[in-house]
Amino acid sequence: MNTAETIEAIRRQWGRKLFIPGHYYQQDEVLAHADVAGDSLELSRRAAQAQEAERIVFCGVHFMAESAAIMSGAHQRVYMPVIHAGCPMADMAPLREVEQVWKDLQAAAESLPESERARQQGWLPVVYVNSSAAVKAFCGAHGGSTCTSSNAPKVIQWAFNQGKRVLFIPDEHLGVNTAYDMGLKDDEVAVYDPGKPWGGVGVAGIARACLLAWKGFCVVHTFTADEVIAARRKYPGAKIIVHPETPAPATRLADAHGSTSQIIRYVEAAPDGATIIIGTEWHLVDRLARQHRARLTIVPLRQSVCRNMKLTTAANLLALLQKWPEENIVSVPEPLRADARKALARMLELK
Repeated sequence: MNTAETIEAIRRQWGRKLFIPGHYYQQDEVLAHADVAGDSLELSRRAAQAQEAERIVFCGVHFMAESAAIMSGAHQRVYMPVIHAGCPMADMAPLREVEQVWKDLQAAAESLPESERARQQGWLPVVYVNSSAAVKAFCGAHGGSTCTSSNAPKVIQWAFNQGKRVLFIPDEHLGVNTAYDMGLKDDEVAVYDPGKPWGGVGVAGIARACLLAWKGFCVVHTFTADEVIAARRKYPGAKIIVHPETPAPATRLADAHGSTSQIIRYVEAAPDGATIIIGTEWHLVDRLARQHRARLTIVPLRQSVCRNMKLTTAANLLALLQKWPEENIVSVPEPLRADARKALARMLELK
């Protein structure tokens, strides 16, 4: 048997006791063996629901497998085919910096005149799931919630409804784009650089802000306004959709923006003969182009590949399924797990 056939034989042996979720950015040779393909929100939900599974093999990057481990039961083990497949953006918000910024926000409020201090609303952390388990635990311990690119507006509104302001970690572009979509004014949103005193915005800037977006970004979604303009010139009449992790100048020139699931639905709803330019990870764009080539022209805004997603292959998936090495287990120790679970559970409970 070849690699694919051997993987399928092992899957049949395990049956429902084995669950393999795969992110949309994975290669086709990997997704061919996934029980479910989805974006971060869908995979979080499905992994939490897979109670029959004794082993969960997460084909994605480390923070995704950590989230599955956080939500898993005592009878379950979570594995990754490539344990070092990480996320640079998640690494841009280490716990020590998050804790220091949180202290700085409290200090900024205390430094204001008493009359102004009384009018200041408190803060809630909203943490993008592209973050470490430690930062998710911080979020849960401080009453906050995680979010994905699909539900960021809903989670941020949940925080606002509690009379709180939002510290959005760790993606400045998702934070800024979502705030813009929700109608926040420019002076109500600021990018907070943890490497600068008072985040580079000053005490006055902190006091004005309804949302502070952590200065972090996704290396895959660094699309520019010039690239959008060039695409319009090359493909007159085309529609352009980008992921909301894209910087605001490019996002606001596009026709639409959305999570990976929302991009897929946008493509499925497009009229026959349309040309669609997509700004997100290339493996998804290429797959959509092949799936819809009979009726649509789909091209990438730029061929941008997530190198960490690409690390997982059918070969190392098979190696894991054959040997189940201990070093490929993803676990989150207590008490981090309990607090991180609170943050993820709050997100999943939002309707």
